[in-house]
Amino acid sequence: MASDYIPKWIAWETTQKCNLRCVHCRCSSESTSSEGDFTTDEGKRLLEEIAAFSKPVVVLSGGEPLMRPDIFELAEHGTSLGLRMCMATNGALVTDEVCHKMKQADIKMVSLSLDGSTAAVHDDFRQCVGAFEGVVRAADAFRRNGQKFLINSSFTKRNQHDIAETFKLAKSLGATAWYMFMIVPTGRGEEIMNELISKEDYEEILEWHYQQEKLEDDILMRPTCAPHYYRFVPQRAKQEGVKFERRSLTFSTGGGKGCIAAQSICLIDCFGNVKPCSYFHRVAGNVKTTPFREIWENSEIFKDLRDFKAYKGKCGECEFINVCGGCRARADAVYGDYMAEEPFCNYVPIRLQK
Repeated sequence: MASDYIPKWIAWETTQKCNLRCVHCRCSSESTSSEGDFTTDEGKRLLEEIAAFSKPVVVLSGGEPLMRPDIFELAEHGTSLGLRMCMATNGALVTDEVCHKMKQADIKMVSLSLDGSTAAVHDDFRQCVGAFEGVVRAADAFRRNGQKFLINSSFTKRNQHDIAETFKLAKSLGATAWYMFMIVPTGRGEEIMNELISKEDYEEILEWHYQQEKLEDDILMRPTCAPHYYRFVPQRAKQEGVKFERRSLTFSTGGGKGCIAAQSICLIDCFGNVKPCSYFHRVAGNVKTTPFREIWENSEIFKDLRDFKAYKGKCGECEFINVCGGCRARADAVYGDYMAEEPFCNYVPIRLQK
């Protein structure tokens, strides 16, 4: 069964240090956070180990990866190994010089975070005055230097009213794609559990996304950490009597599936811990002591998440289990059980409707 699952997208948390202090941060990053314990040589060896197994997208993440002095040396090494190197940044530290280094290292795509259409909304979410201006400046720099970028936008009750306007701004800034993130309450996000978008609002937001995506030719859209969408789309298309095929980016790993934690993606944190996705607290193993491939193929958590028949609650009974799966990290955060049902889905499976 392990051969059926190959890593296609790996987030590497290169540092936990960050110049912002966002309300939803999965690893509670701030300026005093740990840099981690990967030396440059150890980081290169990790990339070599990954490349010997597969050739996934590797996203240099954080914290804020631009706070790591050797980030472009690592990026260049990954590129030389045939890995598709990308980077996730909040934009505040992006300059023309940084863009030049990104191009030199052949960074294929940069993800930029934008959580509101105005400074008032975004800066509140990012807990830093001026963060919004930093995103706009970064987007300008990317366009000016020919660096492709996409925009990630995270939403809770405090900014869900601004979803449509945030999307419009992302499009106007020249983003290649827009990813709408539905918060998973891990890290600092645990402190805003009461701000999570309700089940009912989830459905309305997914309806908006579905209708908007059908209209778009200029920008690619994809809801993230919202596996419900892969149930929602075929339902709505069937109701409308149309065939609606969702587009996916060439560097995307969606493949028509909702939650793909431990199936085609994972996270490696700055201490070497391997986790099913960026929002899992549970550790499957550590690359400092165990080869990455062994962890990927044989860890108990990864095997569990690939056993759809063992999913519990509504998810285990749902006819959409193979295309949705429910957010495993959200189930773990809310119920303390990563095999439990998705806590923010109000769909009742056919088998339970009788």
